Parts: sequence; C-alpha cells; structure tokens
Amino acid sequence: MMRRPRTTTAKVVENTEDSDLSISTILISDEDSDEWTPAEPKLKAPTTTARAPAVPGEKKAAPKRTAKPKEPKAPKQPKPPKEPTVPKPRAPRKTAAERKTQASKVVKGSRTSVLAGTKRKNIDEGKNDDKAAEKKEEKHTDCGPSTNMKKERVSFIVSEANQADMWAGEGTSLAGFIAKKEEVEDFTFDEPCLKKQKTGGAFLGQPSALPSSTANTLRNELNMNWDFIEVLSTRTCVEWRVCANIIGLLREENTVPFMVRYRKDMINHMDADAVRDVQLVYEELSTLSKKTQSVIQTLKKDGVLTVELEQNMRSCQSADELDHVYSPYKKGSKLTKARRAKALGLEDPASLLMNTPHTLDLRTWVKPGTEGLSSVEEVSTGVGHILADLMAKDPETLAYVKTLCENNFVTIQSSVSKSALKEKVQDHKKPGAKQNKKMDIDKFHLYLDFTSNIQRIQPHQTLAINRGESLKILTVKVNVPDRVKNDFTRWCIDNRWRPKTFAGEEHWAIVRSAIDDSYKRLILPFLTRNYRTKLSSAAEKESIAMFVSNLRRCLLVGPVRGCVILGVDPGFRHGCKLAVLSPTGQIIHTDVVYLHNSGQQREVDKLRHLMMTYSCTNVVIGNGTACRETESVFADLISRRCFHPLDVSYCITSEAGASIYSVSPEAVKELPDMDPNLRSAVSIGRRVQDPMAELVKIDPKHIGIGTYQHDVSAGALKVALDGVVQECVSFVGVDINICSETLMRHVAGLNAGRAKSIAEWREQSGPFNNREQLKLVKGMGPKTYQQCAGFIRINPQTLHSAKSSPHPVPEKPAAKKSKEKTCVNIPTSFNPLDQTCIHPESYHVAERFLSLVGGSADQIGSAGLRQCVERKVQASSVEELAKTVDSTPETLKLIIDGLTQAPGFDIRQSFGQADFKWGIVSMSDLRVGAVLTGRVENASLFGAFVDIGVGRSGLIHKSKITLDKLPASERRRSLALGPGQRVEVRVLNVDPQRGRIGLDLIRVLQ
Repeated sequence: MMRRPRTTTAKVVENTEDSDLSISTILISDEDSDEWTPAEPKLKAPTTTARAPAVPGEKKAAPKRTAKPKEPKAPKQPKPPKEPTVPKPRAPRKTAAERKTQASKVVKGSRTSVLAGTKRKNIDEGKNDDKAAEKKEEKHTDCGPSTNMKKERVSFIVSEANQADMWAGEGTSLAGFIAKKEEVEDFTFDEPCLKKQKTGGAFLGQPSALPSSTANTLRNELNMNWDFIEVLSTRTCVEWRVCANIIGLLREENTVPFMVRYRKDMINHMDADAVRDVQLVYEELSTLSKKTQSVIQTLKKDGVLTVELEQNMRSCQSADELDHVYSPYKKGSKLTKARRAKALGLEDPASLLMNTPHTLDLRTWVKPGTEGLSSVEEVSTGVGHILADLMAKDPETLAYVKTLCENNFVTIQSSVSKSALKEKVQDHKKPGAKQNKKMDIDKFHLYLDFTSNIQRIQPHQTLAINRGESLKILTVKVNVPDRVKNDFTRWCIDNRWRPKTFAGEEHWAIVRSAIDDSYKRLILPFLTRNYRTKLSSAAEKESIAMFVSNLRRCLLVGPVRGCVILGVDPGFRHGCKLAVLSPTGQIIHTDVVYLHNSGQQREVDKLRHLMMTYSCTNVVIGNGTACRETESVFADLISRRCFHPLDVSYCITSEAGASIYSVSPEAVKELPDMDPNLRSAVSIGRRVQDPMAELVKIDPKHIGIGTYQHDVSAGALKVALDGVVQECVSFVGVDINICSETLMRHVAGLNAGRAKSIAEWREQSGPFNNREQLKLVKGMGPKTYQQCAGFIRINPQTLHSAKSSPHPVPEKPAAKKSKEKTCVNIPTSFNPLDQTCIHPESYHVAERFLSLVGGSADQIGSAGLRQCVERKVQASSVEELAKTVDSTPETLKLIIDGLTQAPGFDIRQSFGQADFKWGIVSMSDLRVGAVLTGRVENASLFGAFVDIGVGRSGLIHKSKITLDKLPASERRRSLALGPGQRVEVRVLNVDPQRGRIGLDLIRVLQ
C-alpha cells in the first residue's frame, strides 16, 4: 500500500464571487503590448467582409451608407484588403465546410478575419493567428454534437403519444420582427423577409446563423483580449454559431419561451434550461467586461495603470482572476510587499536578476539610512518580493500549478471549530444556551470530522459545510499535497523562472526564496479561494437546478376539473376552515367547523349537511397543523358511510405559502371581504383544481420545494424561478378572457403594467374577439405583441359566455384608444387559429396547408381534419410539405399540432393529478419489505421524499435511484425524480423515534 503524502494545509480565505475558475489567459509581453493597436480597423473590416445584405440586423445600417452620395469615401476603402490574413484562413477550411450552408461559411470567414487582425501587425504573427484560428474552428466543429448534453435537464417530460414535438419551434425567420420602430407600431409580419434567412433547407440540428456582425459588435463593445462568443461556446459546450444566434436573439429582447418554441431552428432545438444556461454565462461575461472597464478607469485616475497591467486585466476571463490582479491596487488595501519594493526602485534589479544576473551587483543598490535599502539583505528581500508577485500573477505559472493539483489528491476537510467546542464546554452553567448549541452541533455531526476529495465531494455536502462554517460551528481547510510544492519548485527553477545567464549562489538563493514565498504566501491561498469558490458555485447551480425542476413539476400537475371541491385548512383551537368551490373555482360557500373539540357530532352533522347540499365529493386537506387528526376524522366518516349516497374521497396537498398569500395585497384585492383564514382554505382547494393558476400568486421560494434555499444566492434563485414560471405559463397558454391579472403577468413578453392594461381594456371594452385586438391595448407594441401572441388563447366557449354578460364601455377611454391606434386596422371577428399554439406570423402558412389538405379553419381539432392531415403526411414527408407551403419543417410541425389538437387542449393532461384516497395508514402499520405506492413530494440533491400516506415522507436516497429503475425518457436527468411523480417503493427501515422512513425505488409508475 502506498503511503499517503504529507500535506500542506491552508486556511480558507473568504469566498469571492461565483465564477468559472479556469485560468486560460494569455500573457502579453511588453513588446506585444507596444504593438497592440486600438480596435479602429475592426470597424471597417465587417463592412467589407459582410455578404448578407438580407440580414435583419443590417437593415438600418445599409440605407445609412447609401444615403451619402456626396461622399467619395465609399470607393476609397481598399485599406482593409491590405491585411493578408483575411483570405488565407478560408482556403484550408473550404474542404471541411463545403457540407455547410452558405450562411455558415459567411460567419466563419468574417469571424476568422476579425480574429486574424486583432493584436498583431506582422505578417508572420498573422500566420500564427491563422493557425490559431484554424484550431478554434476545429473546436467549434467538435463542440457541435455536445450541444445534446444540455438535454440532461429536460424542460418537460411528456408522453410521446400526446407530445411528439409539442414545443417544436417554428422555423420562420427573425427578420420579420427586426428594425421595427416602436412609435410606428407596425404589427405586420414581413413575408418576403421570411425567405432571406434561407432556413428552408436547414435540417434538424443545423442552426441557421446570424451574421458575424454580432461577434464584431460584441468585440467592439467589450474590448477584451479574448473572443466573447468563443469563451461562451467553450463554457457552455454549445456550438459557436448557436451561441452567436442566442446572443443576437437576447440582444433583440426575445424571451426564452419564444425562442424555444418559435425560433428552434436558430437555437439548434435546445430546451429552455440549456438556453437559460447560455443566457446566464452571457450575462456573467458581460458583467465581467463592465467591471473590467470600470477598474481600468479607476486605476487610470489613480495614476497606477500601466500597459502591462491593463492587458493582464483585459485577459481575465472570470471575476476571480480580475480580483486577483486588481486586489493589490484597491483603495484602502494594505500596500503589498511587492509594491513597496517597486516604490523603492527595486524593479530594475529584479529584471536584471532574471535576464542578466551576471551583471547584477546588489551592493550598488544599498542606500544606508533608507528603510528597505539599508543592507544587502533588505535589497535581496525586496527583489524576492517582486519576483514572488510576478510568479503569482503569471498565467503560465498558475496554469501549471493547477495542473499539478488536478493530478494529485487535493482534499477538503471540515472539523468542529474551537469556538464551538469552547462554548460547548463553558455553557454547562447555562442549560438553555447549552442545549441550543448542542442541537446546532448535532445537526452537523456528519461533518465534524469530514474529509473528501475535491473532485468527488457532492453539492449538498458543500452547501452543508458552507452553512456550518457561516454558523462558526465548522472549520474548513483545503489540503494540497506537499508533492505539488516540490514539483512546482523544481519546474520553476528548471524552466519558467530560471535566470537566462549564469547566476551566482547568492542570486539563486533569492530565486529559491522567491519561489517558496510566492507559493506559500500568494499561490496557495489563491488556489484555496479558487477551489472553495468553484465548489460553492457548482453546488449553488445544482441546488438552483433542483429548485427549477421541482417548481416546474409542481406547476405542471394536472388540474382536477368538472367537480365541486371542498378546501379544508385544518386547525385545533380555531377550527377547520372550509371553502366550497365550483368546478370553475368560484367560491360557493365558506364556513368553520370544530372537529377536534367537544360537540364533535354536531359539527359532523353540519359538515355532512354542507357536503350534501352542494354535492361535494372531493375534499382537499392542507398538510399543516392538525392535518393528521383531520384526515383521521374524514377517513372515519367515509368508512362509516356518513356521506352516503355521495362517494367522497380526500387528498392531502401542500399548504406552503397559503398563509403568506392570505394576507398579501393580491389576496386582499381578489377576496376583499373575506377572513384571511378562509382565504387559506380557498387557496388550498384551488391548488388542486388548477395548481398553476394558484401557485403563481405565491412567491416561488415560499412553495416549499428544494433544499438549502438560504445557502444559495437569493438573486440567482429568484431569476431562475421566475424564468421557469414564465416558461410553464407560456407553454400551457392562458385564456385571455378569463385568466387573472396575476397569471397574465407571467406570460412571455408581458409584465405587471401590461397585464393591468389588458385587464382594464377587458373590463371596459368587453372580451377579446381575436388576438389582433391586443394591439389596441395601451403599451402593447410590436415587440411585446410578437413575444406574447403565440401564448395567448381565445377560447370560443369562454368568449360566448363572456359576451352574454353585459360590459360597460366608457366613451372617453374608447375614444382615446381609437385615437392612438388609428393607423392599425383591427378585425373584430373570431379567428379559429387564435385558439391554437400557432403564432400569428405563421397564419398564412397554416391557411396554405389547410387548402392543401382540403380542410378549413372551422374544422380545427375535429376527427375529419385529423384524418386528412394524417393521410397527407403519410403520402409525403413533412419536409416535402414544408417546401410546398414555402415554410420550414419546424413551423409545419407546430402548425400540424395546433390544427389536430382538440379544442381546449392542455399539455398538463399528460401529467398526474392529486391522489384521492378513502382510508388512512399510520406509521406503526409499516413493515420492512412492504411494497407501497406513493407520490414524490420533494426532491433534493441527496434524494427524493415520497408521500406514502402515513403522515411522514420517506426518503429514497439517490444511491437507490439507478438507471434500470427509470423509464427511458427520464434517464438523462440528474436525479430523474421530481414532485408529482408516482412511484412504487419498498420499505427499507422505519425509525419511529426520529420519524424517519427509508425507501428503495422499485419503478416509476407512468
């Protein structure tokens, strides 16, 4: 057995910002820095290399260039062709790219020309850049297939029968919506522009690319020493062209749901989670660029900015790297040893020591009476500090030491802190405080003596250690083996930091001392911070991803419709609050019964009379206080047939956030004259009738999903949860004539103000007859209409019922709106296509397809039209039909889905509903080995909690969730289980004292 190497222990320094810690910066020498020129020539290059005048993003720029006939400068632009590097990169890549589309070739050529002429003027250096560009192009090609890796977290898991390509994106061009001025409010979709993108021939998985102007614009705006899209593509493992398309779509204010459904050909059929990951990295890099510019301006004002320092900052690819370079120059920070030595003028002898040590005589730099220069030893120490600082900031050195760490056994260790032990010993005089501290320490008993490999530690373990450290219960260390230091020292002496000429023994002593000092004082703490930041960032991302997955499953639970529901908010002292809800969610009756006090029979009779009066057969009980006792009462009444002839059943639902909602302004506005306790009962009942419509009223962080909620970034968590709410609401769709204002504000493209304007217009002018009438709403511009129109439905049944009730139409608001929208002709008749998921920009394609199959829009959802479409698709493929109707396969697939789905189709029909039951099982009834069915209540980073109907949720540890127990559609997910899924489990162990149940997963029930 090999002996474990001795380790050097470094205490943890405070965590820095979440960022990718990969250090791949390029060191720029003084000569390169002097030769570097500003980005002025880059502005001319795109004008000569761009070959796509039909691209929407260049519509505005083209007229501006041609509108100046007096300027003879147009033919005078042969300056950019002087660069010999522009045509060279295309020749060797032509054979590799001839299978690509012409648009892809334009992107590659223009991008290579930009990369080739960035920092060098020499032809020889330009050749080197050409080779580097070829290598980058190979990376782009290799990274393409890896886009499928982002399917690990599938946005929605829907049965293939109902949903072959439910949210398949429309393949129409983006050009119809670009370069539209808001004040003109031109809502027409340019049909000729649909042909300019040339996406009709694009096959599945081949994205149609935006022009290279996106990359050029980003390069000019950010002014960094690395290619923005290249770094984004590397970090997200998404193809370069797809990253460019996503950035272009985001810069044009397109929402993620719109991109996923209607621009799927441009994003290479990625799901919402993958697109959101790219968006997050894009925002992170943009923030880094802005912070870099700000730091450079600050240092310039302070007079400490040098060319080398500026280039080092512009080469940083993470906030952690930037902070490492900038920290010595921060105001208020202690002057570093290296800066003090430089202030004494010791930078020249440090340079001589590395370049021409035989000419260096340290005695000539001695100045008696000057602190730091009074002796040869002080001069040697100052020179060593400067060298140590150079080593700690050298990218090549840092990259090598990181490689050494990756090849060795680096561990993270946690132990109980001295302060916690001290308080535990001293608090024997204070029993209360002792008990509290003891309870806190007991929570972290797994981590009081914990050691794990950096590469194998689990995300939930990282978050638990971070929480214990913040509570000052744990002390955390990162242990780097001494072998790393020995190999690092040998490499520095033999290679990187070896003097160029002969050096004496005293000179070698300075170099060795500088290497040792740099490693212990600067590099080791930097590595520790990097590891801790990297682990924390990865753990937070996994935790947030778990929150997103759980919330999506909660929102997509199937609604229970067509029956009267009794919502019960259980309680002891204040009684059980009841709310009888109609099949549409309207409040019929509210009351309070005291089922757990004296006089129970009288209250039971009152409850029975209430249920018989309103024919209520389904009872929904909140899982809060007195839930178990209330469930026992209902189970007993059902077993004694007290509600005969009604067949009554009940279910338990989470009431997390119901009490917060009951006193919120939204609840007061919706139910103004109702007691807050009764509002909770209404919310509990509606959570089963329509989970999504009710849960969107509550802040997602109060719904009770996920774990380690308070250990992750609150801002990042809120953005992620708001994004998934918008995604679910948009993909399900909203009936604009009956949906609440709260639900409406979560539709893609809408916000609180626009939702309020829509609700006010609906109250004043009556129901919407078609989607076109949305253009009459205040604040509804072309871009907003484009983003939300496809997710809004006009249901003919609710439209007729809404018209039957009178609506006052004030004259003044109507006159004001007509004045504002006089330039738009809005029809008032109902369009059958408005009840489908087809976007208005594709209505002309849908009409051509209907005429091709011999159907009409009035037959949408009928069996006859479905048969006609199926026969046509079987006779010729979707690709051939798409060419016939002058569209793309993605658009046609979405149109076929919209035409063949039944009216009122809901994607949540494929998801499970709440489980209603008739009896109760207690924890004492469980036996080891018993096989039960249950529903997943919550999922965490270490397993899934399953409700098996005994009042306590059992835990399926993630080690029990194996691929062979999962359906094929779930095997690509990280945990594969989420709230709402029905599972068959086996009881492994029961601990009544601690209230814990261990379960083993048998299979997932479809």
